[in-house]
Amino acid sequence: MQAENFSSKELSKLIDLAHSEDRKVYIAFNTLIKPGDMESAGRLMKRVCLGAKPDGLIVQDLGAVDLARQTGYEGGIFLSTLANVTHPSALRSAKELGASRIILPRELSIDEIRMMDAARPEGLGFEVFIHGALCYCVSGRCWWSSYMGGKSGLRGRCVQPCRRVYTQKGKNGRFFSCLDLSLDVLVKLLLETPGVVSWKIEGRKKGPHYVYYVTSAYRMLRDHGHDPAARKEATEILELALGRAPTRARFLDRKEDSPTARDGETSSGLLCGKVTRTPEGQFVVKPRLPLLPKDFLRIGVEDEPWHSTLPVTRSVPKGGSLTLNLPRHKTPKNGTPVYLLDRREPELAAILAQWEKRFNAARSRPDVDVAFTPRLPAPAKPVRPLNVTLRSFLPHGREGKSGVAPGSVQGLWLSPKALSSISRTLFSRMSWWLPPVIWPEEEDHWASLVRSALRNGARHFVCNEPWQNALFSPEDKAVLTAGPFCNTTNAAALGVLQSMGFTAAVVSPELSGEELLELPRQSPLPLGIVLSGYWPMGITRHGMAPLSADEPFQSPKGEVFWARRYGKNLWLYPGWPLDISAKRPQLEKAGYSTFIHIEERPPQSVPEARRTSDFNWDVGLL
Repeated sequence: MQAENFSSKELSKLIDLAHSEDRKVYIAFNTLIKPGDMESAGRLMKRVCLGAKPDGLIVQDLGAVDLARQTGYEGGIFLSTLANVTHPSALRSAKELGASRIILPRELSIDEIRMMDAARPEGLGFEVFIHGALCYCVSGRCWWSSYMGGKSGLRGRCVQPCRRVYTQKGKNGRFFSCLDLSLDVLVKLLLETPGVVSWKIEGRKKGPHYVYYVTSAYRMLRDHGHDPAARKEATEILELALGRAPTRARFLDRKEDSPTARDGETSSGLLCGKVTRTPEGQFVVKPRLPLLPKDFLRIGVEDEPWHSTLPVTRSVPKGGSLTLNLPRHKTPKNGTPVYLLDRREPELAAILAQWEKRFNAARSRPDVDVAFTPRLPAPAKPVRPLNVTLRSFLPHGREGKSGVAPGSVQGLWLSPKALSSISRTLFSRMSWWLPPVIWPEEEDHWASLVRSALRNGARHFVCNEPWQNALFSPEDKAVLTAGPFCNTTNAAALGVLQSMGFTAAVVSPELSGEELLELPRQSPLPLGIVLSGYWPMGITRHGMAPLSADEPFQSPKGEVFWARRYGKNLWLYPGWPLDISAKRPQLEKAGYSTFIHIEERPPQSVPEARRTSDFNWDVGLL
């Protein structure tokens, strides 16, 4: 979103040009598809895939996989990091779905990538991030921007609330704002991993300067990484790419290598000077490096009131003076940093001109017939409504001993404590919930817990990644529900879940009220919904030092948040719960049959919530 995207005709010309140079082109159809998007999404996919003929399609939504098949697309299906294929046995499930490539999470260490490679089915390849922007939360496990106002990262709309200043007990900083990933010379370790067939450089909305420098450096490291001189030159080239300060994050699994700059800025671009206000009221910068015509500057940081961007119109020598022509309402403070975001060196401009000339000379293919009506599975029959209370452990007293009241089910997060603390006679009455993410080194642990639960009589499990179905076999006779963390938002995705062995699904709470009420009429599975409780803003594998978990922290607007660690992950929560209980009559009438309350108690130090959220019920999911 908010980018200058290509038209389908431009794409067909670009792809033909790329193919003439023996290059491949992958298109990111990497968004959640809402109930009302089905026809338009399929039509767009058909126009692009059959008209432009890309070599790969990058998707997160299971519904996009189904729509691609329906359009007749025969190229590669690449599952995005947002699809959360995070543990070894998940690879088998993804391959059975038709994936030919998995884009691995950016949180994996080289040892975990090797673990994934050891479990890789034949014909499945890996794409690994090596450079570019990092998210603080796990991809596909962040609802921060959406919960705060409908602008979902899963729909390409993230407003990056993680990059803002937060406060806890007098400490202020951009504690969740990540540096840029840069593996640089460490990419040689990926060359030793057979399943890694592609290196991925993050570059959304980046300019040609960044693209040219970064790809040149990594091509050098790929082809001549054994040469110390080439390694040194590649590292120097990367420093000129105008990104953020670098981090290797978790690649070497060193806990001390935090991906955040706790005490500094994480703004993209090269710092080239600071603003000075003259006695006449003008804003001036004396650059630390020469500036060229068509250079592009950024003044300040995105959440500051004076933040702005502007082009350079003339050459300015190092130490010279450039007057910043800012809008009247933009009045930066003295000392505000100025960053060089992009530039057009004469040599780069010449290269771009050559390619533009070739592009303009290329012929456009005729548009394909884009009529498209999605084939949707038959809707499920209504079932009796059921209440689920999801807890970490059972309460004391009658409710804990006997299960719950008629028409209700007790949900338990699967854990050693939960398995050891309840009577075996209750196992079959419980709904056992798996976590939203399982890392490679944890898979044996979770598989063991599933085996133990099954031996004790457990039958109903909620998987919060679709690929967790790989932890079960037909002999288990387990009843599987796709949980709310699967981010299910459309009927095509529900049909795929049904083909994967799921007998019910809990929809994503991100959808608007109108979309939530529409979905049951299209669904082949009985549907559930999270009615109330604390829904996380995001789940991260990184720490939050110097902040403390289980203590409140505040946003620039004074909003209260808190965090709690579960296993290897940190869960970030808003200080006010989700509650659409008043909408239950409408939801029941629409066809929902399972209503879930998540019981999560904030730390005592967190102020009592004075409000609740209906998430995007009225705001709408943009």
